[in-house]
Amino acid sequence: MTSIRLWFIQTFLMMAFITSLIFFIGLQIFLFVVPDSGLSTAMTFWFWLYSFVIMAAVGFYFSLRGSYVIKGRLGDILLFIATLRRGKFTERIQTDEKDEIGLISEELNQLSEYLQDQVHSLQRLAEEKTELSKTAKSAATMEERQRLARDLHDVVSQQLFALSMMSSASLRCFDQDPEKARKQLEQISEIAGKAQGEMRALLLHLRPVQLSGESLCEGIIKLIRELKQKTNLAFEASVDEIEHISQAAEEHIFRIVQEALSNILRHADATKVKLVLAEENRYIHLYIGDDGKGFDIHEEKMASYGLKTMRERCEQIGGTYNIRSKANEGTYIEIRIPALRREE
Repeated sequence: MTSIRLWFIQTFLMMAFITSLIFFIGLQIFLFVVPDSGLSTAMTFWFWLYSFVIMAAVGFYFSLRGSYVIKGRLGDILLFIATLRRGKFTERIQTDEKDEIGLISEELNQLSEYLQDQVHSLQRLAEEKTELSKTAKSAATMEERQRLARDLHDVVSQQLFALSMMSSASLRCFDQDPEKARKQLEQISEIAGKAQGEMRALLLHLRPVQLSGESLCEGIIKLIRELKQKTNLAFEASVDEIEHISQAAEEHIFRIVQEALSNILRHADATKVKLVLAEENRYIHLYIGDDGKGFDIHEEKMASYGLKTMRERCEQIGGTYNIRSKANEGTYIEIRIPALRREE
């Protein structure tokens, strides 16, 4: 009932009816003006009826013929659009006419070429993205190796060298000056403890960034338990399950916690760490504090690699990063990240 052919037939029949009706009215007016013309009302009616039938038949024929051609051309266009929707962008529609339907066909052919070019561009972008991802991963791995090697050389290696020199000196003066040897042994014990903290911090960096199928809460709790077993740090932790969070945000927050705990192990000389992770008022709140020696933020000028990394990771997921520290009063880090909406 919605076919374009039916619309054509209805239009031509309506035109035939209106034309014959106007002709009939004209005949009636003629009979009224010229009553002696010899034509009767019955004759004009039958004359009108015959003319209507003839015009309706002619209109029906030409409507079928015209609609057949137009319907066929529109059917070709519909079939071509369905072909494009299935992803066959190499197909083209053939047309020789330059009317409106022909112009539509030409535009569809150009659209097909454009879509084909876009597919090729997407494929090239995918290949380039894969190559860039490999390059970035390789560069990040190399940078991390260089940083770990630098940290080992700058800190741990020097501490081990100092331990070696002081232990040799202690052995030489052990019989001659026991008091001096005892002080040197105390220094050796202190340096060994610092070297152990540095190694634990470096090992913490070597942990995988991914949570390996665990939730953020489970990963942080597991990390805290490991540090409790391997260090003398006392933890006061409150870690809630976060529902409205993306996988990327989970990984970044987990890495921020790793970096913060690593800095505490290496620099803070702390005995107690407080960690709070909670979701409130559509925001994810992360708080990490220690009772260590602290530092002057203005003097340090945020030069620490770990602090910069934490700030960058926080900004990458749309969060805000605040750090407070004071000499001999510890360091506190507060991070607030927007949570995902329920529909997201």
